[in-house]
Amino acid sequence: MKYKILLSMSALLVLSGCNDDTKIKEVTKEVVVEKPITVVEKVEVPVIVEVAKGGANDAQIGARAQFLVNQLQDSALKTKLQACQNGPFYKTDFSIGHRGAPMQYPEHTKESYVAAAKMGAGILECDVTFTKDKELVCRHSQCDLHTTTNILAIPELAAKCSEPFTPADAASGTPASAKCCTSDITLAEFRQLKGKMDGANSLATTIDEYLAGTASFRTDLYASQGTLLTHKESIELFKSLNVKMTPELKSASVPMPFDGMTQQMYAQKMIDEYKAAGVDPKDVFAQSFDLEDVKYWINNDAAFGEQAVYLDDRYDIAGFNPNNPDTWQPTMAELSNDGVKIIAPPMWMLVTLNNDKKIVPSEYAKAAKEAGLDIITWTLERSGPLATGGGWYYQSIKDAINSDADALVLLDVLAKEVGVIGVFSDWPATTTFYASCMGMTPSI
Repeated sequence: MKYKILLSMSALLVLSGCNDDTKIKEVTKEVVVEKPITVVEKVEVPVIVEVAKGGANDAQIGARAQFLVNQLQDSALKTKLQACQNGPFYKTDFSIGHRGAPMQYPEHTKESYVAAAKMGAGILECDVTFTKDKELVCRHSQCDLHTTTNILAIPELAAKCSEPFTPADAASGTPASAKCCTSDITLAEFRQLKGKMDGANSLATTIDEYLAGTASFRTDLYASQGTLLTHKESIELFKSLNVKMTPELKSASVPMPFDGMTQQMYAQKMIDEYKAAGVDPKDVFAQSFDLEDVKYWINNDAAFGEQAVYLDDRYDIAGFNPNNPDTWQPTMAELSNDGVKIIAPPMWMLVTLNNDKKIVPSEYAKAAKEAGLDIITWTLERSGPLATGGGWYYQSIKDAINSDADALVLLDVLAKEVGVIGVFSDWPATTTFYASCMGMTPSI
């Protein structure tokens, strides 16, 4: 004789991100068994429910990430990334907008920053330099206005450039040149400029030709607007976008002190603008290639120094080898003893190839972790097509690079084996896609 057992299953599933639109359903199920005993059990099981979309942390990643995934060779990584191609995708601090999203938007512009935030970058970067009247502005270099803005197309401002435009001379082989610095002009004059895609045509004989120097792997489709920002304006924009901030204090291209402003005053002025805006120090990762700047923040402003980032350019030291600790000065232990907690080298310093040409952590990466240092790295998707080895950013693993998809392979090693806490990218959608697929912690 058959009996019916009634199982009452209460769905007690707690879903991250649930709101009032999330409904939990009571499910009952009849089960036919052969035993002449009636048993009533309560079993907790997950029930699929609809979760309202449109949260503040949602990210829009577009099609590029899937384009890269499709190029991957069959592997566990490809299977994992294919399985999450429909999301959900969310904002994460692992994804850092390098000058915004400069693969397609003019760097350090409002438009570039907004695009990066939409792509899920939890941290955005303003490279900080100063004008003639010592106002802080967002530019990658103090003297890059001739390649990143339209200054040469404004005669009255072009006349103030450190070095005027000089056309190329084919007969002598002399390339076209110019040098225009933020310190050449006042803030009021800086506000007259428009950002453009970084680049210059070295063969140009006219200013228009010179300004038309966008790299082939980028685009001018979104360069019709390029709103420049002061450092203070970037802070307010980033607050409105609900992202964290990583300002880089750029080395001055003019002798310091500058009009009475010393290097330490410059470093403090940058921090003071966050204080004046009421920004929590935990939301700021102040950076510099100058270790003395980092030490200054650590020793003079502990709250902001706690997350100060040493941008490591020791690769410029003759004989430097990321797999030979004897070539590193200072050592990782010395950096840690000085109070440095976060180090940020380029990607190639963190990886090498083993005998099977597999990407693995370098001795540099291992030593940094052993010294207790967190690691941030730069810069993904800045090299253009990777079919020929990826160039400078991939130099330590060039023999294993032959496809754009290898950026994802490198990213996977950086995240899982090196253990980086963040990656700068020129197209943050890619890092956001990876971080979301791997279940990394959402930005808060």
